[in-house]
Amino acid sequence: MTEDPTKTEVVDNELEDRFEIWHGGRLAGFAAYRRRAGATIFVHTEIGDEFGGKGLGSTLAHRALEETVARGETIVPVCPFITAYLRKHPEYDEHVRWPDVESADPAEPAGR
Repeated sequence: MTEDPTKTEVVDNELEDRFEIWHGGRLAGFAAYRRRAGATIFVHTEIGDEFGGKGLGSTLAHRALEETVARGETIVPVCPFITAYLRKHPEYDEHVRWPDVESADPAEPAGR
């Protein structure tokens, strides 16, 4: 049986500390994170070149953030892609702690 080439799925791969997006049965990208004391710190997002232009990055960000909020965890964006996504989606504002750019430790966020 062949995998549906249009099927897209986002899964939380806790063993690898990342949300993964699968498209047509192939790993298309991921959003890496670290979990600390009620917060998910998003550190890096990547979509494979061959999957670009399909909106998979936005789908991945949306699903990862929704799952983080559903768990009652705070979102801490260190990754530029997640940061840009959040700035375009104010519906997440009450769930975000913006990191202090002067801080060496992104687990110690400050205000926006």
